[in-house]
Parts: sequence; C-alpha cells; structure tokens
Amino acid sequence: MRMSPATTSGEVREVLFTLGDISGVLWLPAGAAGPRPLLLLAYGGGQHKKAPGLVAQAERFVAACGFAAAAIDAPGSGDRPRSAPDDQLLAAVRARAAAGEPAGPAFASYNAGLARRAVPEWQATLTALGELDEVGPDHPAGFWGMSQGAGVGVALAAVEPRIKAAVFGLAGQESLAAAAALVTVPVEFVLQWDDQLIARESGLALFDAFGSAEKTLHANPGGHGDIPPFERESSMRFFARHLLAESSRPGT
Repeated sequence: MRMSPATTSGEVREVLFTLGDISGVLWLPAGAAGPRPLLLLAYGGGQHKKAPGLVAQAERFVAACGFAAAAIDAPGSGDRPRSAPDDQLLAAVRARAAAGEPAGPAFASYNAGLARRAVPEWQATLTALGELDEVGPDHPAGFWGMSQGAGVGVALAAVEPRIKAAVFGLAGQESLAAAAALVTVPVEFVLQWDDQLIARESGLALFDAFGSAEKTLHANPGGHGDIPPFERESSMRFFARHLLAESSRPGT
C-alpha cells in the first residue's frame, strides 16, 4: 500500500492510498492513536470515492464515533478506467430508466459482474488497512453501501467474516438473494417506496432474503435518490451500537 501525505480538516484526517490498481481514501480522527473499528463505504454507480455525499458520511462517522472509514473506487468508476462491458451495461440501465421501467434486471447483470471483481479488492483493502496502527487487524469492520454499493456489499458480507454489521439500501433481489441468505450479521436496510429504478417488490424480497437474525427495514417515501437525511443518523447509531460493542469485547 502506498499512502499520500495526510490532510487534516477539523476533527478528521484524510489519507489517499493506492493498493495495486485500487485507488482509495482513508479517514481517521485527527488525533487517532491505537486500533479502532473500520467502516467501509461504497457509493452508487458512476460516482467517485470522494463524492461529496460520501465524504460527508465518512466524516460524520469518524468525528462522532471515532471510527476509521475507507472508500475505494469501484472497477470502472472514479479514477479507474471503464471497460466496454461496463459501458454497455450502464447504457442498458440508463435506457430502462429513461423509459420509466425498473432497472432491476439490468442492475442485476451489472452488479453481479462488478461484485466478482470488487469483492477481492475490498478484502485486500481490509487486510492492508488492518496493518495500520490506527486500525489494527483484530477490530471489527462494518459496511455501508447504497445502490451499486449495496450490490457489492451484500456479496462481500456473504463471504467476509470481518464484516460484523452492515447498512444496505436501494437494491433488489434479482442477483443478490442467494448471497443475502448467507449474510447473518445485523443489517439495516433502506428502501425508497417510490424508487423508479428498483421495483418495490424486489427491494422487499431482498430484505426478506437476508439470513440475519437481527434485520431492520427502513422504508421512506420518495425516489431512488431521496433518502431522508435522518437515515444517516440512524446508520451512525446502528454502527456505534454494533461495532463499538464488538470492539470492547475481550480479545478484540
């Protein structure tokens, strides 16, 4: 892992890093010393690891809870080149959206291919960041991901035991039901009741598919991009409850 010089703004220190072809960013409390829970954040399709909304979310988690937080550019997004198959699948998603049709089937095909590439990258990132003194290898990790980020996050949480809690949303069951059944950590799931891209029934089916004994559905009116601001506060309380409790157990 190669890390750029850190910049500090208020209570948060930000460090850009690369790990092979992976480009990412790590946020830490300004005076961070010693290990802490790590929160992984994944954005929606076509966004950048430093999209304003994602940065604001990360800084809130870091400043309020003392977490470390990290995001990486997905294959074909942000600072990473996009392939011809990426362009074709994104065009199919946009065409369905323009026609007023749910994009679930097109999303399913795109996210399935993306997850096959992105899950190993997130696992490598978890391992590399765990070598830092401010994170540590034995402290719990959480995953926050919406839309495309949820598609990757569900696949990751299904196979990665270091993920101890997850917030997902704006995703359907088409390519994710089987992976969701393998997810057993606490889950908070955000569904937009009038989502124009993901059919309501598909989102509800995905929530139902999670194998978690503790899972909570947050359904709000509005379209795909209309998640209410208070859901951010709910996510923060959820992760504080689960990751801080996990971190304080003997042996962690």
